[in-house]
Amino acid sequence: MINVAVIGVGSIGVHHARIFSDLEGVNLVGIVDADPAKAEEIASKYNCRAFGNHMEVMDIVDAVSIAVPTTLHFETGMDSLKHGKDILIEKPVTTTLEQADMLISEAEKRGLIFQVGHLERFNAGVSLISAMVEEPKFIESQRLSPFLGRGIDVDVTLDLMIHDIDIILSLVDSGIADLRATGASVLTGNIDIAHAWIEFENGCIAEAVSSRIANEKKRELKVFQHNSYLNLDYQSQEITCYTRLNGNVGKETKKPGAREPLREQLLSFMDCIENRRQPVVSGHEGKEALKVVLKISGLVNRSLTI
Repeated sequence: MINVAVIGVGSIGVHHARIFSDLEGVNLVGIVDADPAKAEEIASKYNCRAFGNHMEVMDIVDAVSIAVPTTLHFETGMDSLKHGKDILIEKPVTTTLEQADMLISEAEKRGLIFQVGHLERFNAGVSLISAMVEEPKFIESQRLSPFLGRGIDVDVTLDLMIHDIDIILSLVDSGIADLRATGASVLTGNIDIAHAWIEFENGCIAEAVSSRIANEKKRELKVFQHNSYLNLDYQSQEITCYTRLNGNVGKETKKPGAREPLREQLLSFMDCIENRRQPVVSGHEGKEALKVVLKISGLVNRSLTI
């Protein structure tokens, strides 16, 4: 039995608690939140204890799921690692590359599991399209949301675009040759809409657009490769394939069995703990995605000051 606590039960953390409470071989022992009423509410719902500080659970857990605001990821993660706990940190891994490096080093030194919560890696549609991609020539992603007022402590690049950057990096086996970006701050003090153009050393080009001020929610990935075009709707997990064969273009729709990505992610985390294996998205992958989006944010911010 793996004893787990969820640290931070905001819009994402509450779902971590829900799923952990239902997983076989997992004992959800604690809920941690700076809001005592919120911690008590969720703890009562899942029959465990409520805490106001993450240090209070270190003696009763084997692992923690960290879903606090991004600015608190480093402190919470480092405290947990220093107390010998396996950790899952919601994306983005940290706010700086230096912080990510320190967490990676601490986890490796202690032989601990360090997973980053890039949820889309566990989307069944992503798993399917990843197996279909061979030598992509052009990739286009759109991740748009209406303004919800959450995640606004960071740029939209760190809140939304980082999902697509992580997927793109996993599909293109090449270094980045050039990177351009533009965007705008509209409703918050941070970047609310961003458009990035990435040229890889192998010739592949990727275009990523993210917005948290759109009219409607949209999550889409398009991959163009020799004689085929693949379109993934992240929300339905459905892939539409257009393939050229004998001069004609055929259309086929593929939809894998529906699975909840977060449940798959947490199951994978538990498996990593039990079998001491590297996560699908380790601290290293989390850092690489962070490195790219920080460059994008820097380019956008520089364009806004010109």
